[in-house]
Amino acid sequence: MRKLTLNAEDGVIRSAKRLARLNGTSVSAMFERLIRFMSRRRDRRAEAPGPLTLKASGVAALPKGKNDRAVLEDALLEKHELDR
Repeated sequence: MRKLTLNAEDGVIRSAKRLARLNGTSVSAMFERLIRFMSRRRDRRAEAPGPLTLKASGVAALPKGKNDRAVLEDALLEKHELDR
């Protein structure tokens, strides 16, 4: 494992040390987990949708001949009791 030196304001350093102490870990370990977490999030955005998204994607079907914008317009017109 290699050493990395970071610079931060005193208040940030105090907060990091307090958080580490409260979580029974070190600032280095917290930083490593943060970087790993952020990297996974970034990588996931480029991937295909996850299982929950895929499962939910077929919940609502649009009426034949209408796109999502037309359905939204109809809903807003109905909500505000307006005629087309």
